[in-house]
Order: sequence, then structure tokens, then C-alpha cells
Amino acid sequence: MALLDDLKWRYATKAYDPTKKVSKENIDKIIEAARLAPTSSGLQPFRIVVVEDKELKEKMVPGSLNPECMRECSHVLVFAAWDLYTNERIDQVYDRITDERGLPRGRFSRYTDQIKEMYSKQSAEEHFVHTAHQSYIGLGIALAQAAELRIDATPAEGFDSKVIDEVLGLPEQGLRSVSLMYVGYSDKERDWLAPMKKVRVPKDEFVIEAA
Repeated sequence: MALLDDLKWRYATKAYDPTKKVSKENIDKIIEAARLAPTSSGLQPFRIVVVEDKELKEKMVPGSLNPECMRECSHVLVFAAWDLYTNERIDQVYDRITDERGLPRGRFSRYTDQIKEMYSKQSAEEHFVHTAHQSYIGLGIALAQAAELRIDATPAEGFDSKVIDEVLGLPEQGLRSVSLMYVGYSDKERDWLAPMKKVRVPKDEFVIEAA
């Protein structure tokens, strides 16, 4: 029941204590949890940009709908997805897989040829929609890891991706921002959500038993 207890504990923090920093050790644990997340075909088509520098966060503030969280949290984790599936990206992933498993390169070419063909029929925007979906798996697991460490966090979609992308130079890396994760420690006196009951759809409404 430990994971369920962690998820019951966490909430979307609304105010952070700017004097409290999350240790590098714990940030690394949160990132590692996201890195270990499952993704379609094992491609891991997203990256996490770690922002701690105050000046850099301030440059990102105009793109945020909750600027005080941006300014006052310890770290901002930016989940950025591939803008496009390419043969080169797919080959790079599977070359790593075969190399690390001691297998000959091309061992999975039958499968990779199939997914290359599938993606070749899709638009760039369809590619990004898919890679963005994969990044959310990592975000969810990162939030769970933060909760297990009793570190407060806020997932955010409400931001201007063009601003964030430009500040971080993401287009040059073939990436587009998808979501933000503010990480830090709540300022309980200013965090209006902290004392409130966690509310979710009742289980009998949430679960639909297939007949």
C-alpha cells in the first residue's frame, strides 16, 4: 500500500518556499524514475530539461500561467518530446539496445523496419502527438517518485510552449516542450490547497466493468 499512500499524500502544490532546495540526490532520483518509465517500442522519445538557475527561470516566467511557482520552486523539470520520429533516431536507440545486450546490430531490423514504415505515413504533428503522449508516462512516474520522497510537486500544462522552447533552445535539439513539473517544498502558510481534502471521482463511477 506504500504507493497508494504516497499518491494520497501528494497534491498540486500552489505555493513554494523559496528558501528550501531539493537536494541533487533527490532530483536525480526523480529523473531516474522518469528515465525508467515504459515507452512505445522502448524509444524514450522525450527528454527532461532541469532548470534550477534563478535567472533562467525568470526568463521562462513570461510563458508561465503560475509565475510564482516558477520563481519560487526549487527546480523546474521540463518534459520535452521529440518533434519527429526519424530513421536515425530509431536506429540510434536500437543500436544502443543491441550493443548493451551483446547482440549484433540489426538484430531487431524486422521490427524497426515496420515502425519506420508506419511513421513514414504520418505527419510531423502526428509524430509529436505520439511522442508527447509518451512523455506523460514519464511525468506520472516522476510525480510518484517525488511523492515517495515527500517532495512537493506541481504538474503544469498551462504555459506558452513557444516561450519555453525559445528560452531553452529546444527546437535546435529537435524537441518541443510538453509539460512542466515544479519541484520543491510547499509554503504551507501561502499554499491554499495544502489543508484541503483530496477529492477524486468515486471508484464506482471511475471503474466501468466490461460485460
